[in-house]
Formats: sequence, structure tokens, C-alpha cells
Amino acid sequence: MLSFDLHKRKFLTVFLLLLFAWSLMGVNWQEGVMHSSGISTAGEIFAAMFTPDLSMDILLLAAESSWLTLAYATAGMSLALILALIFGILASGVLSSGKRSRTLMKGSFRGVLGFMRAIHELVWAWLFVASFGLSPYAAIFALAIPYGGILGRIFADMINDVPEEPIKALRATGASRLQCLFYGYLPSVKNSMISYTMYRYECAVRSSAIMSFVGLGGLGYQIQLSLDDLHYDEVWTFLYFLIILVVIIDGWSNMLRRRMAQ
Repeated sequence: MLSFDLHKRKFLTVFLLLLFAWSLMGVNWQEGVMHSSGISTAGEIFAAMFTPDLSMDILLLAAESSWLTLAYATAGMSLALILALIFGILASGVLSSGKRSRTLMKGSFRGVLGFMRAIHELVWAWLFVASFGLSPYAAIFALAIPYGGILGRIFADMINDVPEEPIKALRATGASRLQCLFYGYLPSVKNSMISYTMYRYECAVRSSAIMSFVGLGGLGYQIQLSLDDLHYDEVWTFLYFLIILVVIIDGWSNMLRRRMAQ
């Protein structure tokens, strides 16, 4: 079995290398690949890393944009968590009564979760902006749907990986499937769910900043405006605020994991 797995791994590695080489051969390296002044522009951008704009107006604008980015991410992840719990539990099939209904339920809701996460949040943002205009709802729904799909799939797998022995013991006492869910499955995976949700929350902050490029406000929108005006020192001010947000959330996540491990 080990040699068979190793053989499959080598085959996949060779296949990916050939695919990468083939993609390079398809690129027209003679024109359109590199901008003539791209290197000097990149030098200016990275040189501004050491001289960010620290004027009071820019700092206040960065703080306000950071708050907006965080608000989008928090609201979007809150809705995503609700969707993930509902669809994830249904996609696990633990509430079904028979083998056939379990297979049907798992296949149906895993398909729904696959559809939700198959479309990137930036594409969802464009769709919702076209529907709702430049509204906060566009940003929130654009985050909630793909992240709900990602979280739901992981939650379903976590529930399916719970050992059957404690669940069988609950059923032997006459517990219903719903009682087995609340007193057997969910307590077993609660810590893992929280830990993974915090990781995805950190990703949602970055996605929220990226989605701001469609004009929904936030750090991404300010970065785009500064880039258009060639104010690279302002760009790095906004980028540093984004980094601070991610670091704070990462520290919060680590603190929660340590408390859960005690």
C-alpha cells in the first residue's frame, strides 16, 4: 500500500511539472509579458515601504477604512458561520434515517456547498454590486456565500470523522438523532470548528480588503486610489494597517486555541 501511494505521488508530481512546463511554452515571451518600465516602478513601490505616509489625515483615513474592512469581514463571517452550520450538518448526513436517505442528503448538500465555494468572493462581489449597487450588503453576501461553502464542507468532514463508539452509546440509551448531534457529534468537534473558523476569519479580512477594489470602500479601495495617483507612500500606510489587522486576529485566534487546550 505504501509503495502504491508513493507511486501515485510521483506520478502526480511528474504530471504537474509537465503541466507547468507546457503552460510556460504557451506564453508569448516576446511581447506583452513585461512592461518596459516595470522594474523601475517596482523599485519605487518597494522603496516607499520604508517611508509610509504618516500624516494625520492619512492615518485617520486608514483607521476608518480598517474599521470598514473589519466590519465587512465580521458580518460576512457571521452569516457564513450560520450557513456553514446548517448546510454542514445536513451535508454530513448524521440526521438522516436510512442509508439511502443519508447518501441522498450528503450528495445534495455537498453539491450545494461545492457551488457556494466554487465561485470566488470577488466574482460574487461583482454580481451583488450589479444587483444591489455599492451597498454593504454586496460585500457581506459576497463573503458569506463562498466562506459558508468552505466552512460547511470542513464542518461536514469533521462531523463524519467523529468516532462511532460514543454515538452508539448515546443511541443505546434511546437518544434521538438530534440529541446525538448536540450531545455527541458537536461537542467532539467544537474546538476544531472554532479553530478553523478563526483561521478563515483571518482570511476573510484579507478577502474583504481585496473586494474593496470593486468600489465597496475599505482598505482595498484606498490602496487602489493611492496606486492610481502614484502615491506609493500612502499605499504602504494602508498595507501596514491591513497587516496589523491580520496580526491582531491571528493573536486572538492563538489565545482562543490555548484556552481551549487547557
